[in-house]
Amino acid sequence: MIARVGSGKSTAGLIRYLFDTKEAKDHTDPHLVASWDGFAPDPGRADDFDATKKLLVADLDLRVKQARRLGRGPKQHVWHCSIRAAPEDRILSDDEWAEIARRIVAATGIAPEGDPDGCRWVAVRHAPDHIHIAATKVRGDLSPARHRNDYFTAGRELAAVEKEYGLRRVPSGDRTAAKRPTRAELEKARRAGHDQTARERLRIVVRTAVAAAVSTEEFFRILAETDAVLVNVKHFPSGDVRGYTVALRSDTNGAKEPIWYSGSGLSPDLSFPKIRQRLEAVEPRRDNRPGRSRTNPWYLATAAAERIPHHLDQTDAEAGQAHLAAFGEALDALPLRAPQALRPHLRQAASAFERATRSRVRAEHHHARALRGAVRAMVREPAPRDGALLAMFLDAALLVVMAAIRWHDVRRHEQQVVAARQTLLHLRAAYDQAAATPLAAVARRRPDQPTVERQIRHIQQVAPRHADEVLEDPGFDALTAVLAEAEKTGHDPVRLLRQAAEQRAMDDARNPAQVLTWRIKRLSASPVSSTPGRTPLRPSPSAQVTRTVQPQPSPTRRR
Repeated sequence: MIARVGSGKSTAGLIRYLFDTKEAKDHTDPHLVASWDGFAPDPGRADDFDATKKLLVADLDLRVKQARRLGRGPKQHVWHCSIRAAPEDRILSDDEWAEIARRIVAATGIAPEGDPDGCRWVAVRHAPDHIHIAATKVRGDLSPARHRNDYFTAGRELAAVEKEYGLRRVPSGDRTAAKRPTRAELEKARRAGHDQTARERLRIVVRTAVAAAVSTEEFFRILAETDAVLVNVKHFPSGDVRGYTVALRSDTNGAKEPIWYSGSGLSPDLSFPKIRQRLEAVEPRRDNRPGRSRTNPWYLATAAAERIPHHLDQTDAEAGQAHLAAFGEALDALPLRAPQALRPHLRQAASAFERATRSRVRAEHHHARALRGAVRAMVREPAPRDGALLAMFLDAALLVVMAAIRWHDVRRHEQQVVAARQTLLHLRAAYDQAAATPLAAVARRRPDQPTVERQIRHIQQVAPRHADEVLEDPGFDALTAVLAEAEKTGHDPVRLLRQAAEQRAMDDARNPAQVLTWRIKRLSASPVSSTPGRTPLRPSPSAQVTRTVQPQPSPTRRR
């Protein structure tokens, strides 16, 4: 069950909405299922609807008016809580909804059980799957209601209700989720023909700007140059930046003025101080150094992503959280350089993983400098003509998301686990589409049979646990081709295979031959090193795992 809690100024306005059946087409048979004393007038069951509605509003507002005469009335005196069951839950009876309403007002402090001075409230059911609780926030002694942390106390009580009533359990939150759209925002977006609210659209714009920028100055410049977006940078008297607000040109209020949102109002990690911390942790570019060839940033980004599962296996939670945040930025940036056909899947993946980038663990962003720097360099490159570059990165990204699921699951970050699993679905769809053509092209270069047989022996020697899976994988022909091509350029195929197999997460791979193909393609991209026994682009010692990693139980073991 999901609860939404809010406040308002008009008891009459809320009651009018709850009993409306004209504009709100999904409101059917609105009626009371419970109230503060069990005798509140019910407009939905009265012959004279308008008169009964006025009586109900007057009864709810009685203490509010008394408190205002004494100068105590709160400005936002209406408390509103909607409670919705999951689509697959059974239809609850009026009596069951009434009991749930009583438990919620008691748990949140609106009307504690046994308290004669509890606030006045009613529970209205106007659809089969949900109810609304409307209350006025003045107690019988005319003091303000004591409903601190009501959203979280309601969530805890609903978790108990789900267990007792046999309903679907909704993942609990940890106060790090972005603010949900309000009913007014949703209805405004619907009237304008948009699938997302202004707040949600701006959140995507700002996250993309963060992923592309290397400094706060560039971040604000990207926002200012984005079509249909207004940005207002706020400064301290000293001239230092204090914060920012953004708005959509088309999103205005009744006075035709833009509706502004602060960064923190879009998402907890989009406040200016948090954006500045992340941008200060971007590794500077080191292009055009004398005597050194420039490495393709797609290879660098893939190499950095491949090391994330190892980082998440360590005990440093702050470093793990930093890598997840940086990986989220990589997903935000991908649609900027991906083919048009892949962008819907990639945008959905980035939107889903956004929830998995935040938790109560504080990120130490300096740990993820390499990935951030590679992503910024990647964004500044023209869109790659070689589809293998994108497929290679997406292959690594799938294993990162699987590792993120385990990392959050161990820490009982329930909402983040759900978000990462949704991400996996969208990324798999994007990878399957992106990889099909380049894998087929590589597979057509399969070497002769003696070479293939020699490579089979190498695979059995280097990865005996996964050899059968690799040989049966549809991507095996592509693997033999890249191994043969690497050997022709002077690389040792056994060393390449060993290095690729040691880069963690083979146990997670649905197509291990494809995983090895992309890793070997990246590892063999540079000329052979003059250092004996060394292959170019070998990960640092901290990024290697030479021990045998035991499989960890997970519902998303294979991809």
